[in-house]
Formats: sequence, structure tokens, C-alpha cells
Amino acid sequence: MRIALARSLVVFFLCSCASLLYVWTGLVEIGHGRSKRALGTPGAAVLTRQPDKQSPKTFRALLEGHVVHKARFSAYKNISNHTGYGSATGNLKVEQTNLNTHNSNHQQVHTGLHGLVEDGVFWSDRLESLLPRGFSNAHAQSWKSETRASQIVSLEKGCGRTSNRLARFSNGTKACVRYGINPDQVQGETLSYYLAILLGIPNLPPLVLSQVNPNSGQWSRVRGEVMDSQWSENAVVSLTEWVSNLTGVVTPAPLRQEGRRLHPLREDLDNRTTGEVLELVQWTDLILFDYLTANFDRLVSNVFSLQWDSRVMERDTSNLHKVPSGGLVFIDNEAGLVHGYRVLEMWQKYHETLLSSVCLFRKITASRIFDMHRLQDAAARLLILYRDSEPLAPELGFLSEDQAGILQNRVDQLYKHILNCKEKYSQF
Repeated sequence: MRIALARSLVVFFLCSCASLLYVWTGLVEIGHGRSKRALGTPGAAVLTRQPDKQSPKTFRALLEGHVVHKARFSAYKNISNHTGYGSATGNLKVEQTNLNTHNSNHQQVHTGLHGLVEDGVFWSDRLESLLPRGFSNAHAQSWKSETRASQIVSLEKGCGRTSNRLARFSNGTKACVRYGINPDQVQGETLSYYLAILLGIPNLPPLVLSQVNPNSGQWSRVRGEVMDSQWSENAVVSLTEWVSNLTGVVTPAPLRQEGRRLHPLREDLDNRTTGEVLELVQWTDLILFDYLTANFDRLVSNVFSLQWDSRVMERDTSNLHKVPSGGLVFIDNEAGLVHGYRVLEMWQKYHETLLSSVCLFRKITASRIFDMHRLQDAAARLLILYRDSEPLAPELGFLSEDQAGILQNRVDQLYKHILNCKEKYSQF
């Protein structure tokens, strides 16, 4: 009896020790998990473009091409407002809040296309309602007014290129000042921003132009920093809102793998969380936007670099970031439109490769493309919005007639592409 009792006590003791060890190990693992999450929490980040040490510099060198004369703004100045875009807001009714205010986790896993796709090739209204809201029109107008009226109190190095600066204003806000190697880059950055507004794409931070003048009210407190920067006096620069808490973005799997494709097919969208699908929705806008502007300095440059760097798509995409809510932020669009059109022949096949990979579209983006195709007025709409929104538009200039023609042609190509996708998938 005593032997049996002793054995029972030994077994009980060993079980108790094992239980304590199990619980302690679990607590250690939880603690480590918390540490990892804390270390991974994004902090305030300047909109800087971090060079990838393993990436080639061939495409980057193209941004430093020769300077050409400023396109004649006056060639378009007598265009009448026949498009309905008569002011900075026009009739755009995309009501969205600031990117940082829509913060929810979407963990539901989807099987099949139900609730994701409508009318064959369009993202559903339900998904549209769940998208991070982007930079609202009201927010942009408020930020622009405050920025134009505020003094710059300091200029620091940052925001990508060495010629750019991070500006701090008297009202406590910050902005990235993009000087550009030549005026074409500031022009491309600015016109890309207004084209995004026309398309209903809310992922670009608000932007205003300013003329560098150390004797003006806005620049007088940073006269020394301006001199040190070696900027040309009276140069037109762009100021874009500084966004904090940014993280890098890797190309999603459907667009990263060999034979990349994002079509309305179950195998392309199956077993993805709502959050993952919402990011894909924004990527489809990005690919259409970069195709229109011929911006090679983002995903297209990665496709180009696959020739010698098979893992380039597994690293962060240039000039693309994400806020904690899941909203993508398209920054540094200086290669768009003006410079992108000049070197289009070299990059066109990569633009086409990416465009052909996408057969899913936001309804509002597609509808704006359809309108600009039907009326053949893409450049006219862009000019009216740009001219009515930006007092320094005449100083910076607009697209040349040839560039305006390229823009319209690319709108027409997108229209045909969407129709081809609808014809292919309308039976689903």
C-alpha cells in the first residue's frame, strides 16, 4: 500500500512539473511574439526612396536625361470648360477620409468569387465600401490652403533624391519638396497627381506648387538653406504632404509569380482574406495608372530587372508604401507623363506585360476611362483641372501636343483592354 502511494505521489509530482514547464514555455513564446510585433511596428517615416543595393541602376539613370524646353501652356489656355470639371473639385463625388482614419482588420477568408466580382470584371460594391478611404477631396483642399499660407521654418535632407528636401512649416506640418533634376520631373509629378484625381484614384498625397524665392514670405526664414541647396532662384518645386507610419510593399503573389495574372478566376482569388483582396483592388488601380502615365519607376522597373535579378519582385516596390489601415500610397511620380512618354519606346513592352496581367477593375476608374475615350478629351480635362487648381500652372507648363496625343492613345488602349476582358469573362 505504501509503495503504491509513493508511486502515485511520484507520478503526480512529475505531471505537475511537466504542466508548469508547458505553461512557462507558452508564456515565453507569447512574450517573444509580442516583442517581434513591437519591433515591426512602423514608426514615423519620411517619404524617402531607399535605394536597393542589389537592384541595377540602369532605369534610374533614365530619370537624369537631358532637359528639353518647357511645353507651351498657352497652346491650351483658351480651352473652354465643356467637360464638367470646372473647379478643383469639379463634379468628382468620391467622398473619402484620410488614409489613417479607416483602420480595420479584415480576416475573413474567401472561397470563390462570390461577393468579390460583379459584371464579370469589376470589383464588387461591397469591396469598394471596405477600401481604405484614401486622401479625401476635403482633406486635400484644406491641406493645400494651409500649406500655401504657411511659412517654411526649416529644410532638411530627405524625401528621396539628394536635391529634394523635407520642409517643416510654421503650422507644424511637413511636406516633401521635390526640386527635380529638370522641370520635366516636377511637371510629371504634378500632372500625375491631377490625373489621379480625374480617375477617382485617392492614393496620391495632396500636392501644391511653390516658387523658390528667398525674399518671399513663405521662403524667407530658410534663405540660408535655400542657398546651400544650390536650387535655382524662382524655380518651381512641388510640395507633397508628408505621411507618417509608412511601410514597404511587396508585389502580391498573383502579380509576382511566373505567368503573373490577376483575372476574375477562382484560382487567382481563392483563399484570400478580405484584407489581401482589398490590397489587390488598389494594385489594379496602380497598374492602370502607371500604364496611363507611362511611369517606369515603380513596378515596371522591377519587371525590367527580372532579366538579371530573379528575386526583385520579392523586395519592396519602389515608390509605393502602405499606411497601417492598409491603404497604398503612390509616391514620387516624377517619371510619369512627360519623361515617361519621352522614353516610352524602351519601356512599352513592360507596360503591356503588366496591363495584360490584369482583368479586374474598379468601376469608378473604368467609368472615367470610358468617358475620356468617348469624348476624346483626356488632355483637355486634365488641363482644366490643373489650371483651375494650381496658380503656378502657367509657370510650370503643360503637356505638349504630342504628349497630349499619347495620353489619349493610352486612354483608348485601356478602354479596349477593359472591353476585351469583359468579352472574355462576361459569361462568368
